[in-house]
Amino acid sequence: MKKTIIILIMAVMFVSLITQAQVQITNTDVYYTRDQMLLANEINESGEPFAEALGYDLDELDPFVLNSPDSISYTLGIENYEYSRYQLGTVISRSGIGLHMMWAPVIMMMAAMEPDDFDGSYTGTPNGFKEDDELMKTIMHFSMLANQMAPAHPWPQFAEFISGDPHLPQPIDPDNFMHDFSSLRWDRSLMDKTLNPGAMGQTLMKQYLWAQDMLGAFHDSLNEGIEPNGTITPDSANGHFDPYNNVYFGGNNADGFIGQVLTAEAINKVMFMIHNLAYDGTELGMVDPATYDPANGIQYFTSKVAVTEEMVLDGLPPKADSFTVTDATSDLFDQLSFLWGTLSFKNMMDPNNSSDPAHLAYHSVFDGDPFPAAMSQTGMPGPFDLMMGTSKVIFMNLMAMHFNGEMGTFVDESILNGGMPQPGNQISTVNAGYITMVLAKMAEEFAGTPLEAMAVSSVNAQASFIINNLKDNSGGFYNSYVIGTGHDNQSKLAVSQAAAARGLYAAYVLTSDNMYLDAANEAYMFLRDNYYSASLMAFKTELGNNQATYTPANFAIITGALREANLVGGYDDAPAIYTRFFKKVANAMQLSEGFASGEAGDDSDGDGIPFIPEQPDNLPPVFATEAILDITTGINERNSDFINDYAVSNYPNPFRGTTTIGFNLPQTTNISIEVYGMDGRFVETIVQETLNAGRNEVKWNAQQRQPGIYYLRFKANDTVLGIKKAVLLN
Repeated sequence: MKKTIIILIMAVMFVSLITQAQVQITNTDVYYTRDQMLLANEINESGEPFAEALGYDLDELDPFVLNSPDSISYTLGIENYEYSRYQLGTVISRSGIGLHMMWAPVIMMMAAMEPDDFDGSYTGTPNGFKEDDELMKTIMHFSMLANQMAPAHPWPQFAEFISGDPHLPQPIDPDNFMHDFSSLRWDRSLMDKTLNPGAMGQTLMKQYLWAQDMLGAFHDSLNEGIEPNGTITPDSANGHFDPYNNVYFGGNNADGFIGQVLTAEAINKVMFMIHNLAYDGTELGMVDPATYDPANGIQYFTSKVAVTEEMVLDGLPPKADSFTVTDATSDLFDQLSFLWGTLSFKNMMDPNNSSDPAHLAYHSVFDGDPFPAAMSQTGMPGPFDLMMGTSKVIFMNLMAMHFNGEMGTFVDESILNGGMPQPGNQISTVNAGYITMVLAKMAEEFAGTPLEAMAVSSVNAQASFIINNLKDNSGGFYNSYVIGTGHDNQSKLAVSQAAAARGLYAAYVLTSDNMYLDAANEAYMFLRDNYYSASLMAFKTELGNNQATYTPANFAIITGALREANLVGGYDDAPAIYTRFFKKVANAMQLSEGFASGEAGDDSDGDGIPFIPEQPDNLPPVFATEAILDITTGINERNSDFINDYAVSNYPNPFRGTTTIGFNLPQTTNISIEVYGMDGRFVETIVQETLNAGRNEVKWNAQQRQPGIYYLRFKANDTVLGIKKAVLLN
């Protein structure tokens, strides 16, 4: 009896520990653009597209009604959408963490072609510069095409810096900040004014995700949506906007305006990269995609280019004065990040793609007004050719600098030595997974060209390398591999499992090779079964380490794998796990809400995130740099004293169909045994009755259940005694 009381006390303490286990933010001082925008991209893809793929009607969602119609739809359709939107708005128009659009390539070229009296024609006062008038002219034109006024004091930019301190140096204007961005500007003196292909590439990808959504429909003067059909258009017969059509760009006023701005920023960024930041090992310059062949001399995009700025005139944004390579490394994740963005914009701008209403709408966007048409239509290169050509340059450099043909793998880093590639010898599983995913997209976008075969071959090689060299016999994946040495022996990271799944699922979708699907499923199951705590609704980040350390990057990679495990792998538990993980960790790491959706001066949507004017540390709507969570009390076989002293067993385990659960009782007791899934959801009650002292056995018939990990929770008189794991096989 005394032992029973002790066990009950331990169970109560266990429940208390679970309740108290909370995510603790440990760093908010540095915003790493690449990592934060990777997170914005992954949760964007896990937002509305994921919700719709699951069959939810997003019209049923109301941001002010928490978890209705259920928590999955609310998390995917509301929270993912909003957090992703906050990130993008912060980076591309509010923070100032980059080079201003006034000095972007297209704006400067157009300004140079204007007559002398153009200076002051749009700003009201001549100041010796035409660029500010040209930018205002462009923005006003976008406003007319979308029937939407521009916000006050934005900071549109075409090239993002690598990092900055997100603490706002001035108080937020609570009454005007949503349409006047001046009080949301970051401290420019605390930014690392370094250009990085990864930071610019992940931002480029995020710009695509929103631009393609926003510009994939039309609307009328009443702000009512119009679905494109190939005939309806905002344009006149000559391709320019016709104000009498009563058709405007974008699904609504704001979407049309923002979508055009995002696209203009993206075009200028890519043009800036190939015109100014191509490095030949000696100096920065231009690379011509039309004639580029790495065999004739490699020109690539280095990991870090430091920027010095000059103030040209009070009231105008600073202008880049010089660019200096400070790290000449070609970083694999940087390269794939930029390639991911250019491939996506290529798809959006393709004049031959009429596959859906969205692409019919894009034809009107890229026909000369607001953006130039493709060279196939005009004889002059346009944005489509820019994105296609830049994708080709990056892909060829990846093959020339990063691919080890003998081993069949890309490597993390490479550099030029005397003009010749000098690749490293290590590949991380994260990079291996993500390069596989991006090159699968490369193969799709260049279908029918010689580059398709090269891309497919590299996907097959890299996916096979992941399986043959990074996978162990337990189904887990090592963190890295060094050519000539072998895999690492460090504790396996959650991101390694997640990225392996991400890449292998993409390889399967491209090739239909079941070997890749099976390995991807193993990676997902290993991640789920060894890292996920159903009771805490969170993942360990390192095997064997009960203190999880979350960053925007590792959170992004894990959530991306959960989405693909459902959409490609068919795992029905993944959306619920994703939702619980998001609510547990993302709602703790998201520092403020940028819009009043669900925030009416307090926490009316119940997510614990303050509306930005009420953020106590003056932090914008971004994620914390780092947070921790104690996973010690997470789900596993709980209360070893109970398991041992009551001789609890289930045999066979793993099992197929039926397993027998046995246990000793010291006295007659009312016992219930409940079954829970890995996602923490209740499955069924096996037994609930008074059982006699001594050895007891009950059978669980699980023939109608999906294979996977289950937890048997033992209760006596409604008090949890312990938890036992059971593994159901196919």
